[in-house]
Amino acid sequence: MMRWAARAEHLAGLPRKVVFVAVGAFAKVMTTVLNSTHVHNPDTLIRLVRSRPSSVPLLTVSNHMSTLDDPLMWGFKGFPSMDAKLARWVLAAEDICFKNRILSYLFRLGKCIPVTRGGGIYQEHMSEALDVLNGGGWLHTFPEGKVNQEDVPVRRLKWGTASLIVRAPVTPIVLPIVHSGFEKVMPEKAFYGRRPPLPLCMKDIKIIIDGLDEAAQRWLLTSISDQIRTAMEKLRTFEFGRWQIHLAWEPASTITVENLTQFCSF
Repeated sequence: MMRWAARAEHLAGLPRKVVFVAVGAFAKVMTTVLNSTHVHNPDTLIRLVRSRPSSVPLLTVSNHMSTLDDPLMWGFKGFPSMDAKLARWVLAAEDICFKNRILSYLFRLGKCIPVTRGGGIYQEHMSEALDVLNGGGWLHTFPEGKVNQEDVPVRRLKWGTASLIVRAPVTPIVLPIVHSGFEKVMPEKAFYGRRPPLPLCMKDIKIIIDGLDEAAQRWLLTSISDQIRTAMEKLRTFEFGRWQIHLAWEPASTITVENLTQFCSF
């Protein structure tokens, strides 16, 4: 879907730069001027975006509080939100962001990758997201899969993000981010059960960025490994159990001293 518009060389990159300057400026104004924003540990994200090794991909994941989480969450002070080259790629819902050709073109310029909710982890554009990681790029995902404005624990995550981590040839740096306040800036049911025509102001926004300590990264990779081991063990016990059942039901007439001797000789 208009993948040509997402290429850096499209019209010498000028349309993409214009989009990021405009959207980045909007995010800066909304986050730092019209609302009050507090960010915990911003330096970790800024450092990874600006100066991580070129071959190492970055995968940020966050909760999803409103339709304006992205781009507003990148508008905090000191973050290069108007730099198209450093900007994230992000998975975006096809039924919302790609409704027509104009929206599709603009979101493609904004480095958005369309995904079909419920389309599975091997849908067409997931390979495009994997290409971003393969090239050492920065990809952001909302693994909850949809907006949730209730103050409840993070919902069960979709499999797509985990599949990208497992399938990437170079394991990405995984950086969790949690935020609150964007649900007040763009509430889903503020005006007669609908979103407001414009974002609201004078709200408190909090963004908490993980410290990215090595122990947390090891825990994450260990968890993935444990899940794989559990699946393998289930297969092993299933196969061996079926083999034992087969022996138990073997007719007695076929089990002879000669057969047992041959079996023990191995």
